Amino acid sequence: MTGRVKSPPHEIMNKLILYPQLLFESDNYLEHYLSIEKVLIKSYEEMNLINTTDAVKLLESVKSVQKENIIKSAYSNMNDIAFSIEKAIDENLGKPVLNWHLDRSRNDLQACGQLMYARDSWISLIQKFQKLLIELWALASKYKRTIMPGYTHFQTAQVMSVGFYLTAISRHIQKTLEKMVLCLESINESCPLGSGAMSGQEYPWDLEMMANDLGFDSFGGHALVCVASRDWILEIGENLAFFGVNMSRFMTDMMNWGSSEYQFLHFPDELVGISSSMPQKRNLPILERIRGKTSHLISYYQDFMLGQRNTPFSNLVEVSKESSSNLPRLFQTANDIADLLLLIFENIDFNINKMKKRCEEDYLGGFTLANYLSAKEGIPYRKAQVISGEFITLAINEGIAPKKLPILLLSQVCERYGYKQLQINQATLVDIFDPEKALFVKITAGSVHPEEVNEIIECQKRQNAEFIRRFNRITEKVTEAKQRLNKWVPGKENVND
Repeated sequence: MTGRVKSPPHEIMNKLILYPQLLFESDNYLEHYLSIEKVLIKSYEEMNLINTTDAVKLLESVKSVQKENIIKSAYSNMNDIAFSIEKAIDENLGKPVLNWHLDRSRNDLQACGQLMYARDSWISLIQKFQKLLIELWALASKYKRTIMPGYTHFQTAQVMSVGFYLTAISRHIQKTLEKMVLCLESINESCPLGSGAMSGQEYPWDLEMMANDLGFDSFGGHALVCVASRDWILEIGENLAFFGVNMSRFMTDMMNWGSSEYQFLHFPDELVGISSSMPQKRNLPILERIRGKTSHLISYYQDFMLGQRNTPFSNLVEVSKESSSNLPRLFQTANDIADLLLLIFENIDFNINKMKKRCEEDYLGGFTLANYLSAKEGIPYRKAQVISGEFITLAINEGIAPKKLPILLLSQVCERYGYKQLQINQATLVDIFDPEKALFVKITAGSVHPEEVNEIIECQKRQNAEFIRRFNRITEKVTEAKQRLNKWVPGKENVND
């Protein structure tokens, strides 16, 4: 393949580096490389560097390339997939085509193939996250009036609803999706084909047309950046690390709620584990696995950054292959997490009675009582807080349940602070500490009020719809470009028609 090197690669290099890379690219990049070859043939024809007859022969030769043959012949081609494809096409031709492979480099070819692989993987992952988001919206709507305790500092704090909490998860996934779509748009504006080795090409290639033929919105705009930069890998890693951090926190909550201490959650037998020695236990390893897997998302992102830092800004194997070697694992891990999350949210059951009972056991109306004493009884707010706290402390010491709090005890506490003849009555006090009514006391936007939870869901849907519209535009463009390219016949049909 070159007059510079006479000997094939060392067997250890083949075993540890070149052959594994060849197998990976054969499985994941080959179809993209062949699409690129078709676009290059079309460009050669349009520049009149090859005639239509030769373009037809080249196209048929490209279509006849098989993965098995590439792998079989790879050793004689330095276990390099680009060389192997070139050799396979050339051999299928029988007679060489003079200008085929004129003014070309592996650098932009490989950068483009890698980017197309990432684009397809990213599109698939976005679709999976969207499905998860829709499931969460349905679940949140179903449980928007189902009360449960909210916790701060690991202590019961205020009443919230299951649906309200689930909209926090759906919001995080929605924001992740927005970042993912922005990343996809950036990818699709960065086609590297036509950049050459690093400084551009010597013939008048129509780079925008070539980008469009491959489903991109535009050429990347800078030859060196196109072959040297792997910013898109960092963006993908950052998006999924962002997703993983908060998702691990949500899973931590759910692991607590599924414990024998809380008993807020229930899963069917096929989603639980058992103990080898304690038969009473129903473990929830699926939640632990999801939380554990989120750490890998962050690890891979750090790996991408460390692999690129302190490297020259040019096309390097270290950057294009080694620093991105965990990209498939990142995609697989993210897909696994999405599948597992969908599985748990499709099968989760909330113990409504347990959660309600826990809300009824604690004095979660203390904040509302302080507000009432200040706004309705004219007690300065900080003193109202003190009175509310002392009132609850006395009730705890005397063993009085929240739903049986006596107005007389509150009056006695207020009198000690100089406030007599309260307007509050027993019915109002009972309502203040009734957890079922707590959801409706909150009236601000984004609160636990069921109507506000509805609005949160609708707002998320509206925001999501715009990004999905942008996402669909790209996926349709990619699909249509593939279809046009597959139908293209040299000299008879323009791939852009």
